[in-house]
Amino acid sequence: MKLAIEMGPIQPDSLKQTVEWVQFAERLGVEMAFAAEAWWSDAVTPLAYLADKTHRIKLATGIMQTTARTPAMTAMSALTLHDLSGGRFVLGLGASGPQVVEGLHSTRYNKPLSRLRETVEICRMIFAGEKVQYQGEIFQMPL
Repeated sequence: MKLAIEMGPIQPDSLKQTVEWVQFAERLGVEMAFAAEAWWSDAVTPLAYLADKTHRIKLATGIMQTTARTPAMTAMSALTLHDLSGGRFVLGLGASGPQVVEGLHSTRYNKPLSRLRETVEICRMIFAGEKVQYQGEIFQMPL
């Protein structure tokens, strides 16, 4: 059986406690720590910080939403975290919901599953080192 933990928001008053929580989980043999993307924080920055404070535990986004960034930026962030963590990063993507997408990011919540599918397809091309030529319903690369 593999176990995972979810981190709460990393804020100045809870930073030390969060780092200790993840380090403790790592010592216990917990497989993975998830960082959420929500009103208070992106999912990437806390994991980059924790990559330096841990050694074995996998660091995952749970979830990184697809409307807040382009597919190329998603792939770039994932590749950077992969390198910074020594290959321990796990990319979790999702569509989020209309309250966050429209209310916070000022982006229409339009065809979220198509956007998610196309983001995954484009990220896979980038991860494979392929030249990105993509003509989808949502994304056309290059323009």
